[in-house]
Amino acid sequence: MRHRIFTSESVTEGHPDKVCDQISDGILDAILAKDPAARVACEAIVTTGMALVMGEISTNCYVDIPAVVRRTIRRVGYDRAELGFNHQTCAVLTSIDEQSPDIAMGVNNAFDSRDSADDDDRVGAGDQGMMFGFACDETPELMPAPISLSHALTRRLAETRRSGALPFLRPDGKSQVTVVYDDEGRVARCDTIVVSTQHDDVGIETVREGVMEAVIRPVIPPAFLTCETKIFINPTGRFVVGGPQGDAGLTGRKIIVDTYGGYARHGGGCFSGKDPTKVDRSASYMARYAAKNLVAAGLARRCEIEVAYAIGVARPVSILVDTFGTGAADDEILSALIARHFDFRPARIIKALNLRRPIYSATAAYGHFGRADLDLPWEQTDLAERLRADL
Repeated sequence: MRHRIFTSESVTEGHPDKVCDQISDGILDAILAKDPAARVACEAIVTTGMALVMGEISTNCYVDIPAVVRRTIRRVGYDRAELGFNHQTCAVLTSIDEQSPDIAMGVNNAFDSRDSADDDDRVGAGDQGMMFGFACDETPELMPAPISLSHALTRRLAETRRSGALPFLRPDGKSQVTVVYDDEGRVARCDTIVVSTQHDDVGIETVREGVMEAVIRPVIPPAFLTCETKIFINPTGRFVVGGPQGDAGLTGRKIIVDTYGGYARHGGGCFSGKDPTKVDRSASYMARYAAKNLVAAGLARRCEIEVAYAIGVARPVSILVDTFGTGAADDEILSALIARHFDFRPARIIKALNLRRPIYSATAAYGHFGRADLDLPWEQTDLAERLRADL
């Protein structure tokens, strides 16, 4: 029997890169709550004793950015000096400019709109680039199993820390899951599970026993844990120094964690800190929405959609649908089906998914897709029946 394996990782909300993603999206949400039409491209850096916010923001409202930064750091869990990073005492620096007028011109007056009477043709893409959306039938949320299980482990780490079930846990942490597939492409078992968590100065056996019983066993289905499964918990033996004290963080450095764990392709841009005129974010959400509905309709077991744009042009320069041989029809036919039901112009994406509102902070940790815990518009399967009927 032929087996295939695949590995994905996740990180907790206290990982320094994820702290930055949450700061960026926290600022974005605070601005969109007051000015839905704002243009935001906000990035953050954290290191020992300091958080730096930088980027380009054009808005008619005032937001206390240092206050947002400190609230975010406190919510993540860095709220006392012994953690090496404290929301009360860290320096918060800002370096914010307005959006470049050259970029704004392309977004506000799309190049291909001159002969169009459709106002949605007048909003151009905020940048060039390619974006991907993906869905598969491996899990109820139509996500690849390795990344879903990895996210479940890191969310469980955070839950047990916050609840006090494992009082020695600190905010920083990672997980990694290797899944074995059978010759029909179905999940057979977990080959390897890795959990590394920051902790108080306690014995390693206390950490390993607690994580095994309170994190791994409640999360991983018993059928996936076999005598062949290898489990590594804090394999170095010590993880006391962590978070921004242990490693500098930067917005957008965990883009594979944010999407499909490497199981599907990824474009060049991150999501966090970007308003929905940036197609890095909005087109990736729309592509996921389309791919998920196609799989939910039973028209493919796996579906990846690539969308590409030119800056200042509303309509994509290309759309590709690939079902990896699992489609109920040829990919060309399914591509035409997607084109009939999904409009990938930025203005239409924003309207269809209602993106000009403060919904982004919750996506900045534990993935932007497959989030059954959040009511995200791009995770709905409301068009599946329509796609099935129209094939």
